[in-house]
Amino acid sequence: MIIKAAVTALTLTLIPTISLAYSCSGRGNQAQSCAAGTAWDVAQQNCVKQVNG
Repeated sequence: MIIKAAVTALTLTLIPTISLAYSCSGRGNQAQSCAAGTAWDVAQQNCVKQVNG
């Protein structure tokens, strides 16, 4: 019984830590939506007006 409780406590402690490490790895994995006439600029990390021509 003590082993089950220890394993459960360890699991409940590690799951949030592991999921936080995988889900918050930076902005590179997020989808970005820009308004019409603009496009995502990776260098500026912002939507910029598209220049046609």
